[in-house]
Amino acid sequence: MRFFEPLLVAISTYSILPVPQFEWNERNTKYTLCFFPAVGFLCGAGMLGWYALCVSLKAAPLLFSAVGACVPLLITGGIHMDGYMDTVDALSSHQTRERKLEILKDPHCGAFAVIYCGIYLLLDVALLSEVYRMGSVPVLCVVYVLSRVLSALCAIILPGARKNGMLRAFTQNVEKKRSAAVLLVLLIAVCGGMVALAVRLSWFVLAAAAIWTACYRQMVLRQFGGVTGDTAGFFLQMCELLCLAGAWIGGLVL
Repeated sequence: MRFFEPLLVAISTYSILPVPQFEWNERNTKYTLCFFPAVGFLCGAGMLGWYALCVSLKAAPLLFSAVGACVPLLITGGIHMDGYMDTVDALSSHQTRERKLEILKDPHCGAFAVIYCGIYLLLDVALLSEVYRMGSVPVLCVVYVLSRVLSALCAIILPGARKNGMLRAFTQNVEKKRSAAVLLVLLIAVCGGMVALAVRLSWFVLAAAAIWTACYRQMVLRQFGGVTGDTAGFFLQMCELLCLAGAWIGGLVL
């Protein structure tokens, strides 16, 4: 059970899939972030299944992209989109760092959160439509794993902005060196798998992910003083969107 408990804790926390529940403790949260990418695998599998159905039915790109934008949100329950919305609300306030952290904790939804959520979904649908037309969706299914590997690494390596919260609950007992080593191995494997699927296109996707990770690190330290669960969700959503944009740009160039 030492292996299955952190896996099931990760799946039950970051998805809506019905799995056995465990009380969070020092033992099963020690390596939970190492299993966070498993939720990305489920999202990728869901997207791949929808893509295969659309190809067999010769569905239009708009139908694929409209439903495809919903697939990861339905699997995760929108937990990361919630973090994205809270973070853009805080960033759009242009307040002090302390006030921005208060906005992150505010359960109310601000106008900027709604506006930028709409912008995100429109861009997501548009880019998914283009990638579907290019026939490169299988490569992007790997992105859901990649974004979670990078998000977990940032959560472990970067300082926390708060001394409480969900992310803090996972990181305070984490075996940082071992978890980082496992995630780095996963990162290499994911990158290798993506390159194997599409040698040239994958470099544009990986470049977008790398650039965004560097920008996120600078932004989150300057604006919030460290990472929170909400900024982690913001990172993940933006990483997936920018990887889509990278794939689209790669398709135009190649």
